[in-house]
Order: sequence, then C-alpha cells, then structure tokens
Amino acid sequence: MKYRTFLSAAIVAMAICPAGAHAQATASPDEPAASDDGLQTIVVTAERREENLQDVPIAATAVTGQQLEDKAVVRVADLQNIAPSLSVTDAGLTQSVNIRGIGIADGNPSVANGVAVYVNGVFQPPVLTTSSFYDVSNVEVLRGPQGTLVGSNSTGGAIFINTTAPSPDRVEGYLQGSYGNFDHVTLQGAVNIPLTDTLAVRAAGNFDKRDSYYIDIGPLHNEAGRLNEKAGRLSVLWNPGSFKATGHLEWIDHQTGGYAYRPIPGTPYAAGRVGDIWTLDYDSPTLNHEKGFLSDAELRYDFGGVTLRSLTAYTYKRIRNLYDSDATELPPPSTEDQFTSEREIVQEVNLISPTTGKLNWIVGGYYQHNKILVDILQSAGSPVDPTHVYIWDYKTTLGAFAQSGYHLSDQFEIQLGVRYSHYAVTQTGSVAIGYGTVFGPTGLQVTDLANTHEDGRVTGKLALNWTPNQDNLIYAFAARGYKPGGANSATSQFGPETVWDYELGWKSTMLGGHLRTQLGGFYMDYHDFQFSLIDTTSGQPGVANIPHAKIYGLEGQVQAKFGPLAFDGGFAYVHSMLQELIAVNGNLIPPGTTLGPQCGGMPTSGCFDYTDYLQSAGGGPNLFSPKWSYNFGASYRFDVSSAASLTPRINYAYVGPQYTNLFYSPVTDYLKGRGLLSAQLTLDLGRWSVEAYGTNLTDEKYVSGHSGNNEFYGAPREYGVRASVRF
Repeated sequence: MKYRTFLSAAIVAMAICPAGAHAQATASPDEPAASDDGLQTIVVTAERREENLQDVPIAATAVTGQQLEDKAVVRVADLQNIAPSLSVTDAGLTQSVNIRGIGIADGNPSVANGVAVYVNGVFQPPVLTTSSFYDVSNVEVLRGPQGTLVGSNSTGGAIFINTTAPSPDRVEGYLQGSYGNFDHVTLQGAVNIPLTDTLAVRAAGNFDKRDSYYIDIGPLHNEAGRLNEKAGRLSVLWNPGSFKATGHLEWIDHQTGGYAYRPIPGTPYAAGRVGDIWTLDYDSPTLNHEKGFLSDAELRYDFGGVTLRSLTAYTYKRIRNLYDSDATELPPPSTEDQFTSEREIVQEVNLISPTTGKLNWIVGGYYQHNKILVDILQSAGSPVDPTHVYIWDYKTTLGAFAQSGYHLSDQFEIQLGVRYSHYAVTQTGSVAIGYGTVFGPTGLQVTDLANTHEDGRVTGKLALNWTPNQDNLIYAFAARGYKPGGANSATSQFGPETVWDYELGWKSTMLGGHLRTQLGGFYMDYHDFQFSLIDTTSGQPGVANIPHAKIYGLEGQVQAKFGPLAFDGGFAYVHSMLQELIAVNGNLIPPGTTLGPQCGGMPTSGCFDYTDYLQSAGGGPNLFSPKWSYNFGASYRFDVSSAASLTPRINYAYVGPQYTNLFYSPVTDYLKGRGLLSAQLTLDLGRWSVEAYGTNLTDEKYVSGHSGNNEFYGAPREYGVRASVRF
C-alpha cells in the first residue's frame, strides 16, 4: 500500500509540473526528428562514426529509447523479442546471450564472451547484465563476428547500449512513474542542465521494485525472484570548439532475493516439486545481490577533418548468491554460497578520417585488463563437505586494427579491415574438500586450478558495397572472427575459437521514406568451437573445443510509417550442425555427489570415476539457437483533439524451440518455443502522457532456461499504468 501512495504522489507531482519532460518514451534530443508521416532516421555508431543505419553494410537491429518502451523492452533479455537471431536464456549467475547460436560457452566469468555487450562503448563483464534500461538514446544489436573494429573480440555479435548524452542547448528532462500488478513500482527520470554554452551535465536515475512471482512454502519463506533495483548516472559534456569530452559515472544496485527455479520433471529431485511453477519449496536460504560501478571518459579532437579519439574506462562489478541447489526440501540440504567480482580497465585510441573523399579509414589500438575473483562454497550432505572453489584470473587483451574504404566509383566501395589480437590469462586457484571441517581450515586440495594461457589471431574483413541509388545498399563480405582460449585447470586448457563468416545483404528505403527493409543471408564456418562441459581434470565446469561447426541462415526486418499507422517486423531462420564428440553427461550424475579429478589406477580421496557418464555429444543443432524466430508490432495514432492523441500498440514475438545441452535430452536439454503478446494504450497530451500496458497477455507459462537439473521460468502476465511528464 505504501508504494501505491508513493506512486500517486509522484504522478500528481508530474501533473502539476510547470514544464514537460523527456521520458524514455520519447526520442532523445540527440536523435533525429521524425516527420509527421514518415520514418525516423536511426543513427548508429557501430563503426566509430555516426551513420544512418541504412548506410551501414552489416546485419544490425537498432532501436531508439522511444521504441524500446513501445516494444516493451526493459532489459537485455527483452531484446530477443525484437532482434532477429538473438536468444537470451536464464542460467543463474549469467544470462546466456547468443546471436545465431553463438554466445558465452560457460557461466564462469573468466571465459570470453561470444556476444559482447557495451555500454557507451565500454565492454561489460558478463556479471550484472540484468539491470533495467533507463534514459537510453538507442540500442544497437550487431549480428555476426566482430573481428575488426569492436573492442573485445566476439564471434557471435555485439550489443551496444548508448545512453542519452548531455546537451548545452537547454534545460530539459523527464519524470516517469508506473504501478502494476505484483505491487510493481517504477520511477525514473533525468534532467539536462547547460552550465555554459560549451559545458552541460545530465543526471538520471531509476528505481524498480516488484514482489516475487513465486511463493516459497519452505521453512525459510525465501523471496526468490522479487526485484529491488536502484541505479543512478551522471553524464558530463564539454565541447569547446574542436575538442569534445564526454564522461559517465554510473552506480547500480540490483537485488532479486535469489534465483527462482525448480527441478526439471523426470530428474532425480523432481519428486520434490510441489504445486505449479509459481510454488517453490526450498530448505536453504536464497540470495542474489549485484552491484556495479561504471565510469568512462571519451575524448575527441578534430584536426581539420581527422579525429583523434580516446576512450578510457574503469568498471567494477560484484555479485553474491545463495542457492538451494536441489530446489527442494528433500534431504540432504544442498546449498551453494557464491561470490564473484570483476574489475576492468579499458583504453582505446583511434584516428578517424573524414568520409568526404574517395578514401576513408580508421586505425586504432585497444587494451583491456580484467581481474576476476570466483569464490564458491558448496555443500550437498557429503561427509567431506563443504567443497571450496577459489579462482583468481588476470586477463589482458591487446589489439591493433585498421579499416579503410575506397570508392571505386559513385556506386561501388571496397572495404578492407584487419586486426591483430593478443590475449593472455594467468589463473590461480584450487578445489578443496572438507573445507573447515574434516580436513581442517583449508580443506584437502583435490585439484590445482593454476595455469597460464596465451594466444593471438589475425582477423579482418573484405567487403564490396554497391549503392545503385540513395535508397538502396547491396553488400557482400567475408569476415574472420576470433574468441580466445583459456585454462580450465593446471592440466587442462582449451583453444581459441575462430570463424569465417560470409554474408550478402540488401537494405532499402522505399515509398518516399515510409518503408524500410533489411534482408540478409549468412554462412558461418567455425573451427574449434567452444562449449561447456564437466572438466574431468577438476570436476568443475570447463570448456572444450569442437573441431567444426557450420551455421547458415536468413534474416529480415521491415519498418513502415504512413501517417498515423506504423508497423514493424523481423524474422530469422538459422540452421546449424555441430560435430560429434565424447563428453561427460553431468545430468546423469546423482545429485549431492562430490566431484573431483578423474580417478587413476589407485583411487584417492576426492577423485571421481566418470567412465559410466561418458556419452556421445553433438552431432546435432547448435545450442541456444532457435531455427525460427519472428516478431511484429503495429500502432495507430488517433487524434482526439488538436492537443491530444490516443495510440494503441500491439507486439508479438515468437522464439522457437532450442536445446541447452549437447546431449539433446528431450527432458533436461530442451526449451519449447513460445509466443509472447504485449500491448499498450497511450494518451498523449503534449508534455505529459498516461499509458496502460500489459505484457505476456495470454499468460504463457514457459521455461526460460536451464542450469543443471533445474529450470527457470519466464515472467507471467503483467499489467499496469504508466505516467510521464516532459520539461
């Protein structure tokens, strides 16, 4: 009830505010204005320059802050409902973000990402990718390997989240509040303040609180799945003439009360399932608390057309989790206490040419250093409990790159890009059993995780772009991508992953700017494809390489606006095939088993014999890769008066079936397809607006991810009212 009172006061304050606000539901000041009856131009910075999306020869989806809210996109996971070939599944500590089936190979933060996420150009560690979007200018989803310009190498693609920049033009901002079922309260806003003609600051904040979808009937009455999130961002712009400096400081505090999951039907602990999917029965405490600090500074200086750019950043993220590992009250109690932190330093330098002549180019260098701590204490009722896993990783990524474009004529341009990347990791750590109990304060070390790994690759791109007229672009390219290898333990390493990607695409603007289309096909040939498995040298999750994998498909998008009518849509068809191999099927190992390195001829304390659990894996489709996915949305603006309009909008997104494990079990490794329907009704009165919203309107019950023998669930039907004011 106190949140209803809080929200009512906020809405009243917005209603009597003397000016209007820039809400996330409207285009930001640095977004190009849309005409009354045509499409808005979307500017992207994927290739270090501000360019029209339709002029960039890559497969990409880009949406403005306004469009994010129109399409009910609140966080990274929701992007799969609007971007072809993107799949995001729940996996506990990290979300598995995949493009065309390529993503993170293992939940361990020390493993490199296949899809890199950037905030204001800065690579984000995989910890804390669940926070909400607020005061966002646009989001860009790039599909395919990013082997030349993108800071941290990625073989699947990249997601760029760009926040709204300060402006010295005028004082402006927005305030927005909402209330929905599950006592869901949100409040966010921003204010832009010019201090001089060349200096401006922008402050933005976000508050998001919601009850859990679940009820825990266990003795501890956990609140797994609830949400309590707070975030704030301060941005600064200084632009005296040829010099431009932009900086950001952001703080994020995200709590959920723990991850909500239940045993998969047909698995050993399935007998402990009670009620429906919204009923939990835990006998151990659950907790999830994530914190993040993000800081960056971008400096640009224009030397008469050539721009020198520097990006410097420091990021610190940490996460504390408590799990009820078996998700039931069945004995013995199974728990896990996990702490992970990551510190990152990034430095990138570019020289960027103008685009007015026949030749344009970009050269640059990249440095990234990550320091990662993983500290896990596991207990499953074994006499040698608990097991302590402790890892320190020190990773350094270096890159030098160049890309140029040469106009052979007014219609044809050839592009050539090349990059050399070097990667090094030093890992220390161990796995110890009987920690603090039967084997003393430090336990008995059963696995040494200390190791070093170093590798590097040349990657790049060769492209031919044909612009027959100003409304059409046809492009073809071959590109090589790379993801570094690493160490599993003192006696086990995995190699780097490489891919050759061949693409053909067509982007068109038709009907006088009222209709835009993007269509493309791709063929990707992977070598030493990385995937997650149980590493028999340690008994812990690790990474192995599949020699070959092939992925090909077709993607398309369309956007249209004819006066008050607007619609958009997209689809993806992705076919994949992985080579076979022999690996440990961890789902067959009895719950509560204490794992260790493979036993030799004379079994020792802490070892484990994996012989009976080795099975054929692979030989089928790639993981987290729906064969079909599609989405569409439509809206129509009714002018109620000269100062008011009413706009209903409907969105539908379908994500097809996908596998989550290379053993392809229909019980433990398969996610069914699902279709989600959302809608909004917006009353726009100029400076303020009121909106009714609903998501998952058909109350679809679906599994959103797996972790071992447990499954996660997607959100149920949610609905509420949102009010915004702009000034």
